[in-house]
Amino acid sequence: MKPVKALVLTGYGLNCDYETDHALKLAGAMSRRLHINEVIRERAALEDYHILVFGGGFSWGDDHGAGVLFATKIKYNLQESLERFIQSGNLVIGICNGFQALVNLGLLPGFNGNYQERRVALIGNASGNFIDTWITLKINPESPCVFTRGISHIELPVRHGEGKFYGSAEDMASLFRENLVVAQYADESGDAAKGRWPLNPNGSLDDVAGICDPTGRIFGLMPHPEAFQHFTNHPEWTRRKEILAREGRQITDEDGDGLRIFRNAVDFIRKEA
Repeated sequence: MKPVKALVLTGYGLNCDYETDHALKLAGAMSRRLHINEVIRERAALEDYHILVFGGGFSWGDDHGAGVLFATKIKYNLQESLERFIQSGNLVIGICNGFQALVNLGLLPGFNGNYQERRVALIGNASGNFIDTWITLKINPESPCVFTRGISHIELPVRHGEGKFYGSAEDMASLFRENLVVAQYADESGDAAKGRWPLNPNGSLDDVAGICDPTGRIFGLMPHPEAFQHFTNHPEWTRRKEILAREGRQITDEDGDGLRIFRNAVDFIRKEA
C-alpha cells in the first residue's frame, strides 16, 4: 500500500498543528509538522508530500487581517512550488486561519483554474465578537470536493473572530452554480440556517462555511475537523452515551465526525496512486 505523506505547516501563531497532525495519523497518513521557514529553506520539498495543510490558529496574531501575512509569506516564498504541488494532483486543505490564507492567496475559489486572483473574503463576524461554539454543517452532495465524499451533514466546532464569508453577487452565484460551495451552516435537521444566529455563527452570506476549487482537491472551511477526532471530543458525549445505554445500546464507532474528512483525503491519494 502506498504511504500517504502529509505536511502540516506550523509557526508564527498557528496553534492547531498537533491536533491536525494526530488526526492525519489516525486517518492512516504519514504526517509531519514543519515550521514554515523550514519548508521555505527547502529542507522538506513540497513534492515529497501528497497532502498539505494550512491549519488553524492566529498566524502573526491576525495583524493586518486574518490570514493576510500567512498568505503573503507563502506567496512570496513558495508560490511556484505550491503551483507545482497542485498541478501534480495533490490535496490542499485550509482550516479556519488556513482557509483565510487560501482565499487571500487566491487558491480558492480558483475559478477557471486561476489560483492567483483573490475573489472572496472572510471578514469580521457580524456580531463583532469572537465566537467559540459547535455547529452543524450541511454538505453539498454535488460538490466535487474530495474531502467530503459520502458525508451529508457533520457537527464541528468553530472558534474565530473573522469567519463571515463574503463575495460579490456574481461570484456567489458562480460558487453555487458550479457546486463549489461544499458546506453550509445548518440546523439540527440538516436544513440550511438561512442566516439565523447562532446556527450561522458569523453572518456568512448564504450560510457558506466551506468551499472548494473546481477540481475538488483544494478545500477550505471555517469549522475545525481536527477538533472532533473522537466521540469524547463532543460536549454532549456523556449525555449521548447515557441515552444509548438506557436503550440497551452502546457506542460502536468511536471516531468523531471530523476524522472522516481526513480519511477521505488519505483514501483519495491511495486510490489515485
